Amino acid sequence: MAKTTNKESNKQPAKKVAAKNPKTKRKTATRKPKKQPFKQRFLRGLWSVTWKSSLAFIAFIIICGIYFDKKIERRLDGSTWTLPATLYARPLVLDLDKPLTKSALVSELKLLNYRPVSIVQDVGQFAVKGKEVVIYRRAFDFPDRSEPAALAIVDFNEHGISRIRDNEYNHLRQFRLDPLLLDRLNSKHIQDRVFIPFEKIPDLFINTLLLMEDRDFYHHQGVSPFAILRAFIANFKAGRTVQGGSTLTQQLAKNLFLTQERSLWRKFQEAYMAVLMDHKYSKDKILEAYLNEVYLAQNGATGIYGIGLASDFYFARPIDELRVEQIALMVAIIKGPSYYNPRRNPERALARRDLVLRLMVENNYINTAQYRVAVNSHLNLSNAKALNHRANPAFVSLLNRELNSGVPTQVSRQSGLSIFTSISPLAQKNAEKAIQQGIKRVQHKDQNDLQGAMVVTDREYAEVRAIVSGKDVKFSGFNRALDAKRPIGSLVKPAVYLTALNNGYKLSDTLSDKKIILKNSSGQRWQPNNYDRKFRGEVSLEYALVHSLNVPTVNLGMQVGLNNVINSLHKMGVDEKIPAYPSLVLGSVPLSPFQVAQMYQPITMQGVYKPLTIIRSIMSKEGSPIFQRSQHARQIFSPESVEVLSDTLHKVTTEGTARSLRWRNPGQYFAGKTGTTNNLNDSWFVGFDNDEVVTTWVGKDNNRSAKLTGSSGALVLFSDYMKTKKGK
Repeated sequence: MAKTTNKESNKQPAKKVAAKNPKTKRKTATRKPKKQPFKQRFLRGLWSVTWKSSLAFIAFIIICGIYFDKKIERRLDGSTWTLPATLYARPLVLDLDKPLTKSALVSELKLLNYRPVSIVQDVGQFAVKGKEVVIYRRAFDFPDRSEPAALAIVDFNEHGISRIRDNEYNHLRQFRLDPLLLDRLNSKHIQDRVFIPFEKIPDLFINTLLLMEDRDFYHHQGVSPFAILRAFIANFKAGRTVQGGSTLTQQLAKNLFLTQERSLWRKFQEAYMAVLMDHKYSKDKILEAYLNEVYLAQNGATGIYGIGLASDFYFARPIDELRVEQIALMVAIIKGPSYYNPRRNPERALARRDLVLRLMVENNYINTAQYRVAVNSHLNLSNAKALNHRANPAFVSLLNRELNSGVPTQVSRQSGLSIFTSISPLAQKNAEKAIQQGIKRVQHKDQNDLQGAMVVTDREYAEVRAIVSGKDVKFSGFNRALDAKRPIGSLVKPAVYLTALNNGYKLSDTLSDKKIILKNSSGQRWQPNNYDRKFRGEVSLEYALVHSLNVPTVNLGMQVGLNNVINSLHKMGVDEKIPAYPSLVLGSVPLSPFQVAQMYQPITMQGVYKPLTIIRSIMSKEGSPIFQRSQHARQIFSPESVEVLSDTLHKVTTEGTARSLRWRNPGQYFAGKTGTTNNLNDSWFVGFDNDEVVTTWVGKDNNRSAKLTGSSGALVLFSDYMKTKKGK
């Protein structure tokens, strides 16, 4: 027990000792930290927030820079714009061996927007002096080679071109003009644009633009602090926004990548992208992109972007042919395309243009004489609708069909193609005029619904020179030339007679012209009659064709075999299924004007078949040839048979159903064939001279009577076309 008591007594004092030991107390007790001063704590917190925010901001800037850089690179390093295909007519070749009148050459030059002057000094000008025409041709990249701007002096006599000389008076055999721009093939996904490379932009245009919009362009790094400060001061003094501080590089960034939203975030993106672009690309590259992107006008629902298209829209000529006052107006419009719209606000635009001209002369960009001429010039704008109605929808429709059927898909879908066609601007103009005016001449008072179509093709190359699908030549709806399939009447007869001639028949052989009644397999009776309801007993093949007799033709068709006639039609390019009924030899088969033109092509080419085409060649955006029309051809009839037939068709125009051409077109040599269908529903005529085949149809869309025969309707339109072609 004492032992136990001693242990207990020993424990108690130990606790007391521990409690009283100051060292033990310091170890076990919790000490409160001493508070730092407020300023020190604030600075430490501020520093923490600052460096973390700085790191976040730097990371944000880097990420934005990478994102913006990739975005800029994708746009400016590749194809900046998806360009429409450019559609060109055939170039007019001045040749000593081919007939061409002086009036026809002048008409072509006017269609090409060459400027008539008294003395030729610049590209795109021409002058007429008596029997001489002086031309300063534009440079052009033809499919076979590029040709520079060149001057030519063309002399004429009563037969056509007598001499061609260059500017050093060396004699030339040929001289080729640049082709007419017919249209640009746009779509919902492709904007109408004309890309102008930097080296082809006139120096005066660039210098004037920088003078007015960004004088320090070649010295700043995409953003100009001085311009921003200058704009701030000007706006502060005016109490409103009167001047902007954005550089052309910033404007390009906004146009290519941003919206018109007014916010600090958009301004940040604009400035950042401008700095990146300035660092990554040359000043010339940036200017090129800007001038091909800048908005300059509104054409209906379509914006006019880039100086190339704007030059066409405002002045109907290329940018390198603009006069001083036109360059000044274009630069003036850039400041505010709506505010300085020269068509809506001509006085405002004129005042701004004159301001630009004054600064140009003050900075020695032009001399005083140029300034005086320019400042006294009117705006001289082109027709605002010219850009919308340049091409005829009929040949654009034909072109699209040929692109879809005869051109590889990987070619037709490329951006910026140059498509060279066989369309002749003069032939197209004359054909449109013949249809529009001719319909008015032949229609009766109660026939306002009369329509017409015309296809003009080349005899030598089987090319389409012109195509018109109705009297409203700019209407893009139903294409009668391609899709209106109507019975062709007597136009089929040359195929029947050619089948016979190719199988040993002679024009002197006789045919029966007596009453006949034919029965088909089901017992139905058919009795053909001649147009005049007369019978002549026995007639020669030549007489029957010249006078378009029906009964002898039916007898001839039955003799040579209907299947042989059908086979001839198929070889001539008719791809329709044709039933072997006797009525087919009188033209019961329905065809479109274009199909008829194809059918007659072998007749005009010594029996050689070539498919009609409108596309000659296609060039890539880079100027490389990527498609050439096939020269596919085959002999389907003997040249001797075709020559005999052609001579007979000439007699049709002198003593047969088309003999009115003798007094309508005196002195002109033609061959041709009229066609009239039952109830005078359709009036047809196919005629040809030495170089062209013209297929003409007149009728009504509702298939009611046109009250016209082939000679009183379609032939009149053919005659009008040939008169215009000859310059009458």
